[in-house]
Amino acid sequence: MNALFAATELRDRSESNCVADDGFCPDWIAENLHKYMKPLLEHVFLTLTSVAIGFVIAFTLALIAHRRRWLTGPITAVTGALYTVPSVAAFFLLLPITGRGDKTAIIALTAYTLLILFRNITTGLRGVPAETVDASRGMGLTERQTLWQVELPLALPEILAGLRIALTTTVGLATLAFFAGGGGLGEQIYSANAGTGGIYFQSNVVVAGGLAILLAATFDLIVLGGQRLALPWRRAQA
Repeated sequence: MNALFAATELRDRSESNCVADDGFCPDWIAENLHKYMKPLLEHVFLTLTSVAIGFVIAFTLALIAHRRRWLTGPITAVTGALYTVPSVAAFFLLLPITGRGDKTAIIALTAYTLLILFRNITTGLRGVPAETVDASRGMGLTERQTLWQVELPLALPEILAGLRIALTTTVGLATLAFFAGGGGLGEQIYSANAGTGGIYFQSNVVVAGGLAILLAATFDLIVLGGQRLALPWRRAQA
């Protein structure tokens, strides 16, 4: 019992002792929290940029596949193959081509969003009832008008669900972006640049990991709130 209490005790130590003893030290966290603001902003930049680029690419591919159904299989196969590449391996494979920095990290992270976004967009579009599409065309809407005024609004819940998954997944993968020189919160855990002599310890992991979890939850809540505002009829049904 004493050993359990000793292991879970919150110890107030100096910075050097906290790092050396692998401790969870509130004082160290309070004194060093400001060091995580720049990595947090880098993490936000990597996540939002990658998901935005991935959404544009996936949305374009989904619209093409929606009109030419035979393309769905090949596109899913290619994006699925990209998704199965281990993240660290993807960073190292790109390094000789694009060099260290944000570009390499963003390319790899974008590739991981494509399968999630493409599947959800195509699923949403194909889930629109055929009779609804026929009715819109019977009212004189063109194919383009039907897409933008009928199909996409009805597919929006599925599309936003995919966006939520892509954002939270990318937040997690972006913690490995420091392997490509992209910075982010992962650098504070693993790298000597974190100012801990290259040692990761309890306080450091708790702060960096906690901020990553908080960021993922924040993005999820923002998209969920946007979904409620964009789909008032669903609120009425609820």
